[in-house]
Amino acid sequence: MMRAIWNGAVSFGLVNVPVRLYAATTNHDIRFHQVHERDGGRIRQKRTCSVCGEEVQYSEIAKGYETDDGQLIMLDDDDLSTLPVATGHEIDVVQFVPSDQIDALLLDKSYYLEPENKAVKPYALLREALRETDRMAVVKVALRQRETLALLRVRDEAIVLQTMLWPDEVREPEFETLRTEVDLRPQEMQMASSLVESLSGDFESDQFEDEYRQAVVELIEYKREHGGGRPAPEPAAADDGDDMTDLLTALRRSVEAAGGKAPAEEPAAASDQGATATATETETETPAEEKPKRARSRTKKTEEKTEEKLEEETPKRTRRSSSKKKDEDEEAAPAKGRRSRSA
Repeated sequence: MMRAIWNGAVSFGLVNVPVRLYAATTNHDIRFHQVHERDGGRIRQKRTCSVCGEEVQYSEIAKGYETDDGQLIMLDDDDLSTLPVATGHEIDVVQFVPSDQIDALLLDKSYYLEPENKAVKPYALLREALRETDRMAVVKVALRQRETLALLRVRDEAIVLQTMLWPDEVREPEFETLRTEVDLRPQEMQMASSLVESLSGDFESDQFEDEYRQAVVELIEYKREHGGGRPAPEPAAADDGDDMTDLLTALRRSVEAAGGKAPAEEPAAASDQGATATATETETETPAEEKPKRARSRTKKTEEKTEEKLEEETPKRTRRSSSKKKDEDEEAAPAKGRRSRSA
């Protein structure tokens, strides 16, 4: 079932024909996936920056235009909002032109116009008028927010909207060989005309088919029936990994997304600074269960220092104590002598 991709109205003079727009063509090309020959896995393509080499998310991609002198011009949403955007739903007829004046090279995509129930009669009126006068209507229409030039022409019982290229989008065949004068003899012209007449006939599109596509279909079907297929592999789960670089990148992007300012990356320092940083980082990242061991180690060292200090101070105290005792003995000796003489 065809689905309408746009709705609007054809407007010419005071006549307004409400219509719906449908794609008139479809592509039947057989599309192949790129897969890994060894295991059949799909090949994924990532968007990476050519400068820093990082994978870029779609939300981080901006629009840039490189000028001829090598300048990069960036355009953001605010810039694009200033551009004239066509959002109307009207197919405005500019003029009616003879069919033989339309260069087929200007034609682009084709769409069918279906009339609304209440617009069947004015639709038929426009269709028959184009058919009787052998003319096409040059129109302007806004598709995908951009105005484009188009034609209205008749195909069987339907009106076809055929978008067109702008005149400056058609290249001119500037070939030097085409400017060479060629002398064509009458006999050669007569023979060429006879050949054309012998191959002449009415064009019937049903007589032609895509032989290449049909051959591909038959080849795929043959391999499927004769064991040439295998179950398509399930895509592997994303590997979170433990790469510190990826982790730091993810953390940095998270901080920036939250409106914070991520610390700048420091360049590699000298060996002594690196050793200091390593020691500091080791202390900072020490697990909780190792901290009591360090506390006990510090306590043990303190006790050892205290014992060493006591050992150093003990001889001093002993010497001071001995000296004090000697002085007391010397003071006591005369007193004993005096008591003895008194007796």
